[in-house]
Amino acid sequence: MANIKSSRRTRIKKGIRLRVVGSAERPRLSVYRSNKDIYVQIIDDATGKTLVSASSSKGAVDAKATKTEQSKLVGKLIAEKALSSGIDKVVFDRNGYLYHGRVKSLAEGAREAGLKF
Repeated sequence: MANIKSSRRTRIKKGIRLRVVGSAERPRLSVYRSNKDIYVQIIDDATGKTLVSASSSKGAVDAKATKTEQSKLVGKLIAEKALSSGIDKVVFDRNGYLYHGRVKSLAEGAREAGLKF
């Protein structure tokens, strides 16, 4: 079962990456979701560099909150970091994950904090 799920996500991820490309004026916000934590980076694909990153594992969010609440806080954190470094528009790369639950919560938190998708 795990092999089928991971190969499905990989196939979806490849399709997304064909359409979603980050540039200098509109970098890509990429999400990675593990069983325990959620990680997000803003990447300029033209240079291949990570501009800003945040995660729930660094202790910046409340560890006693649920994973969905942590995701929303990470979204707000990445938006604050991005806005302070001059990035206000991004393209959202859900990385093959379905847009619900923690991924949706992260996106909503980033939008609330002022990041435009």
